[in-house]
Amino acid sequence: MRDMVFTAVFAAVICVAAPFSFFIGPVPLSLATLVIYLAAGTLNWKHGVLAVFLYVLLGAAGLPVFTAFEGGFHKIAGVTGGYIIGYIPCAAAAGWVSGRFGGGTFGNAAGMALGTVLLYTCGTAWFMFQTGNLLAASLALCVVPFLPGDAAKIVVACIVAPKLRSALSRVTN
Repeated sequence: MRDMVFTAVFAAVICVAAPFSFFIGPVPLSLATLVIYLAAGTLNWKHGVLAVFLYVLLGAAGLPVFTAFEGGFHKIAGVTGGYIIGYIPCAAAAGWVSGRFGGGTFGNAAGMALGTVLLYTCGTAWFMFQTGNLLAASLALCVVPFLPGDAAKIVVACIVAPKLRSALSRVTN
């Protein structure tokens, strides 16, 4: 029951954080990745993935939880939909690697970095498919501007996630 509640709470926090965004070119800058990193570093990888999957499912169903308070399957089918779907492997990799290394700073940072690579891969591939842009142009539009912000989010998540995990572990069933 405890894990289900924490999973639902993280899904809800993603839903609250993600709509607050602004566009840097065709792709929005959002706090969703920070909360996804926190879910992956705090929960076990399965519950982190489930929280992200619930977020995606709620948005696909039409709730306004995607960037700019939009929702619906058309957002997933649109040019930035690969990034929305990419949140799932991002959370899986980040949580799995973090768990393999005991949830320490190195494991969290390595997992979140790997998850970010998977996120960028899914999102950029879909963006290229949708727009017909070549790889170099797509990377310049969809990856390079986000590297500093995602690095900062990883640093914050590596500091906060272990503290959050410790606090949640004290919550009894």
